[in-house]
Amino acid sequence: MHAPSHKAGFVNIIGKPNVGKSTLMNILVGERLSIVSSKAQTTRHRILGLIHSEDYQIVFSDTPGMLQPKYELHKSMMGFVRISLEDADLIVFVTDLFETDDEIEEIIHKINASDTPVILVINKIDLAKEGQLEEVTKYWTSRIQTETVIPVSALEHFNTEKILQEILERLPTHPPYYDKEELTDRPERFFASEIIREKIFTNYKKEIPYSTEVGIEDFHEDAQLIKIRATLFVERNSQKGILIGEKGKMLKKVGIEARADLEKFFGKKVFLETFVKVEQDWRKNKTLLKKFGYDPS
Repeated sequence: MHAPSHKAGFVNIIGKPNVGKSTLMNILVGERLSIVSSKAQTTRHRILGLIHSEDYQIVFSDTPGMLQPKYELHKSMMGFVRISLEDADLIVFVTDLFETDDEIEEIIHKINASDTPVILVINKIDLAKEGQLEEVTKYWTSRIQTETVIPVSALEHFNTEKILQEILERLPTHPPYYDKEELTDRPERFFASEIIREKIFTNYKKEIPYSTEVGIEDFHEDAQLIKIRATLFVERNSQKGILIGEKGKMLKKVGIEARADLEKFFGKKVFLETFVKVEQDWRKNKTLLKKFGYDPS
């Protein structure tokens, strides 16, 4: 039985690409559930991370960075953002010292019209010049109806525990939504593909990370070992060559780095095989997008 005063709710972290949403969620949840990279759009799905104690359960979701849709893929990503506004008990809106509301006026309008309490988090304050934080705070509080403003540095873990305090104060009284043993509602294959995709983001420039999708074809686990077979889908033959690299060097590097992180994440030995396959213009293909899990409906 849970105490009648038990609190539980859905807390959705939203903001533009690159403001530090995933880093923040990882700090709050205490596990690397969202992949983090300095390139925009690394979070293409909503990821649920759970925090529990005896008295509360916070269900976090980290949405894709808000952007103007250019492909079917982007439309699907924005679908996740819309859903996150609909089912939120609380919104944590993350921005930084350098972002404006360009391109996201419509979403801000939806947030203000949603009646959902908003906590405004201003990240990267370790980079602030004199008077900059005051200016940025004034700018955003004139645009978003917010309950409270929290300046943080996710990179330096500065003031991040304040976010948790403010969330707990506003969480509704409710029994837990998920089993307290769980950390996330995502299957293990999902994290395997995200970890491999993170290595593609850190090893390649320009369009390669955005044109690559990772499909886990096989995930077989026994007591000692996890065997993973992953296919990296690209949109064109030229990208396939870049991804593999001269004499397969680049793909091997991605494999070695991903395997090290996979072993850390799953806590056991991992055997990883990677293959590269061309799927012409997959970002515009609704059937393929569905196969890759981009279907927010």
